[in-house]
Amino acid sequence: MSIRNCLAGAMAIVLLAACGQSNDNPTAKALEIDRKAQLGQFTEDFHTHIAVLASDEFEGRAPATAGEEKTVNYLAQEFAKLGLVPGNNDSWFQEVPVVSATLTNSPVLTVAGLPTPMTFEQGDSLMAWSKREQAAITLADSEMVFAGYGIVAPEYQWNDYQGLDVKGKTVVVLVNDPGYATQNAELFNGNAMTYYGRWTYKYEEAARQGAAALLIVHETGAAGYPWEVVTGSWSGDQISLASADKGANRVAVEGWLRGDAAEALFAAAGHDFNALKAQAASGTFAPISLGVSASTALSITHKHSQSRNVMAMIPGHKRSDEVVLYMAHWDHLGKKPGADGEDVIFNGAVDNATGTSALLALARSFMEIESSLDRSILFVAVTAEESGLLGSAYYSQNPVFKPYKTVGGINMDAMNVNGPMDDVVVIGYGASSMQQLLAQAAAQQGRKLVREPTPEKGYFYRSDHFNMSKVGVPMLYAKGGQEHREHGSEFGKAQSADYGKHRYHKPADEYDPNWDLRGTAEDAQLYFDVGLALATSDIYPQWHAKSEFLQAREASIAACRKGGERRCPTASTQQ
Repeated sequence: MSIRNCLAGAMAIVLLAACGQSNDNPTAKALEIDRKAQLGQFTEDFHTHIAVLASDEFEGRAPATAGEEKTVNYLAQEFAKLGLVPGNNDSWFQEVPVVSATLTNSPVLTVAGLPTPMTFEQGDSLMAWSKREQAAITLADSEMVFAGYGIVAPEYQWNDYQGLDVKGKTVVVLVNDPGYATQNAELFNGNAMTYYGRWTYKYEEAARQGAAALLIVHETGAAGYPWEVVTGSWSGDQISLASADKGANRVAVEGWLRGDAAEALFAAAGHDFNALKAQAASGTFAPISLGVSASTALSITHKHSQSRNVMAMIPGHKRSDEVVLYMAHWDHLGKKPGADGEDVIFNGAVDNATGTSALLALARSFMEIESSLDRSILFVAVTAEESGLLGSAYYSQNPVFKPYKTVGGINMDAMNVNGPMDDVVVIGYGASSMQQLLAQAAAQQGRKLVREPTPEKGYFYRSDHFNMSKVGVPMLYAKGGQEHREHGSEFGKAQSADYGKHRYHKPADEYDPNWDLRGTAEDAQLYFDVGLALATSDIYPQWHAKSEFLQAREASIAACRKGGERRCPTASTQQ
């Protein structure tokens, strides 16, 4: 691809969208990029790489399978062909130790202290598990307490555990957060879920509080999915990151109670569930004992294995120790048992051969201008996203570049393959100043940023960027929307709905050489523009004031200063 005809820049004006425009920005004059040719190359690269990664030969790209071997080796080889260097010191790979757990019994939760004991059976009204690497987990006569939403959020002056000692107890909490419950825009983040509403947070907080077990009450609206999603996701083998303490830092029993079953339990214990639920969202809630006790037993077998993240880098020329991060997960669901003649390979073409291919396409484009990059660019293809964001969690806990040296990042997951869209959907709208850079880039394409249509479902917390956000790195997660430039919004919505119904997490998610990838290429160009702005400037993005991740960002900057680093971020370099 030649680099001429149109000027590209960073900072206030990120890049020009078409040839023939002028720009007085000094940084922009330093580069000449043929934008039309760039889009064409992106389109070609996407077709090439998606066809390979989503082929039957790659067997659905499941971790710890022959499909993984083919996938990670292909990515490393392609990065090497482009001239990148290994991103994990001298290695293209980061080993990710995982453990697979299989429940060998069907747990029953028995609640005593009632006129007649109640039982809740696995798969029907209960889904129970343990992240501890123990063959047998026993919960015996554990006092049950209700702790509202199970949230401790100092920035919102909220503590559902205030005055409550839960050591050895079974805590029952509600899913989502008070903002969703009240639809009060001034409470938490209103209808948009915060991390405090996510089920993963609730288990983490219960462990910090010392609880023996945590049961989340499932409600379809508040959770964003029906009970069948809980039973489907929590059945079969469960993969987790292996840890030195073998999961001892987790609560012994993690689980869900179906909503109507929880109501019946509360009623039998002499409590009005709906009244307590309303009180829990009011800001005047005090946790209570339910006056009953819970018992259950789990039998689990465990198997350890290794998977790999793939890491490649383009070193910067002035501040090579600072990186701009591009992330996408390479894994999908692999092969499943099926009848003779049935398609059993879950190819994952959209999810996420598209995002994985974007890493390679962007790497090619940045290599064309690598001599102009001040900061380094790190490409990380992570494993086991479909098993719970495990590869990104491992990298966030074992980063090659410290969080304060990672100036910002972009996650690419299930990109649009339905043609050019006028809108760009931002998941986690308004979360950080990364969005300002995206808005500038989108304006050059004549596109607009829009909020995700269902923020209450918490999609920001359900892809790999989330783990980097937890350690303070401002991450951008955005993709082409549904307002098709030529066929209108109804066409775009129909295409999106069709994918969700017929291909999402199904064998039918296969590569189609007839895909219209013009929109995919435009989205890749946006990601390029944002990364270029960061790689050629001293912009240091920041979370917005009420973000649950701001404290982690500030803590990472403080760690930089405490560690005596030669150069640490300052307020003057924040965007």
